[in-house]
Amino acid sequence: MAEFLAANDEAAQATAVPADFHHALMREVMTTELLRIKVLIGTAATLAAISLLVYFFAPDAVSRVWHGNLSPVYVFYVTIPLILFEFWVHGAISWHMRKGRDLPVVRRYIGVLVETSLPTVVLALHMNSMGPQEALGFVAPLIYFVFIILSTLRLDFWLSTFTGFVAAVELFYMAVFFHPSGDGAAETSIYYHAARSAIILICGVLAGAVGMQLRRQFAASIAAATARDRITNLFGQHVSPQVVERLMTEGAGTGSDIRRVAVMFVDFRSFTAGARTRSPQEVVDRLDGAFAVLVDILDRHGGIVNKFLGDGFLALFGAPFETGDAAHQAVAAAREMLAANERTNAASSWPLRIGIGIHIGEVVAGNIGSPRRKEYTVIGDTVNFAARLEALNKELGSQFLISSAVREALGDDCKDAVSRGEIPVRGYEHPVHVWQLG
Repeated sequence: MAEFLAANDEAAQATAVPADFHHALMREVMTTELLRIKVLIGTAATLAAISLLVYFFAPDAVSRVWHGNLSPVYVFYVTIPLILFEFWVHGAISWHMRKGRDLPVVRRYIGVLVETSLPTVVLALHMNSMGPQEALGFVAPLIYFVFIILSTLRLDFWLSTFTGFVAAVELFYMAVFFHPSGDGAAETSIYYHAARSAIILICGVLAGAVGMQLRRQFAASIAAATARDRITNLFGQHVSPQVVERLMTEGAGTGSDIRRVAVMFVDFRSFTAGARTRSPQEVVDRLDGAFAVLVDILDRHGGIVNKFLGDGFLALFGAPFETGDAAHQAVAAAREMLAANERTNAASSWPLRIGIGIHIGEVVAGNIGSPRRKEYTVIGDTVNFAARLEALNKELGSQFLISSAVREALGDDCKDAVSRGEIPVRGYEHPVHVWQLG
């Protein structure tokens, strides 16, 4: 554990939560915008194909409905400019995504105005070919709803509302002013078309509300994922899912505080010597397999691996959140780890011997490091003494040593503890009392 004592202030990169959150949300919004564009292009191409099929295979219907005035060229007047425009918008959004930038708001509103005006062009062509009343009762006004529905994928309330507003105003204009009625029912016609336009505007507002709700759900999902990533960065990849959930519920503080913690150091004895005669892959596989068993035991006893130290690790009980029986949890985990290691050794051609040291006391726990790089860690004499205690296993020929503080915390639950007496410890002026379990 000397490498830990020499590098106790190493740090891992902290997550910049606000920046990451807003960037991830921006990309999610732009991704749904790209989906909207693809759906719109597919819809336009489908409608164009249907129109051409009707023209070529049902000419009698064309003559009756459009009075013989529909030409295939009219279809391309609208669909080709729309598809080309959408491809251009798709390219612009993709370019901004690659640069990590958001699409300017003004361009979004200009895009809404251009797109939503195309059904108006279709309506004008129909009104010229089949008459105002027939055209207003035919499919052209319904095309506005395609753009309103797809506007929900913009995940922006005001853009959807603006889509409904543009559609409502343009439909009202086309109905009332493009081919104004010359009879005495003009006033009634205005109210009639105003009611239709109002419904379209309401649909735009409702689509905006749906988009806003979807945006909130995306934001909540991204915030949860960002918080989970932040906890992973602070506490390492080996924090159990239960610990992560509790940290997300209770919150992981960003400062440092003093708390009472049971500190456990675990080390595989003579692992370096055994690794010399084996391939790197064999070494990694054996170590990974041993760690997997031990970490699983820690998870079940409420401990966390704060950091791996070559062929060992530092585990904590009582941090990052307090537990009332940290000493009991640590000792119970250590006992089970020893038993599990014996079972693993029985099935392995490379048996490993564990050394464990546990001490309990006050530490400074929190996110420590530079403003750019931090990690959650514990600092103090309690940590240093636990490391020294584990190192004594080699000298005493033992596997599991605890301090007097742990012995006192266990009380009657530790009757099998064997005193090893007062032992000099490097870095300490006076000998300390050490107890052996196992």
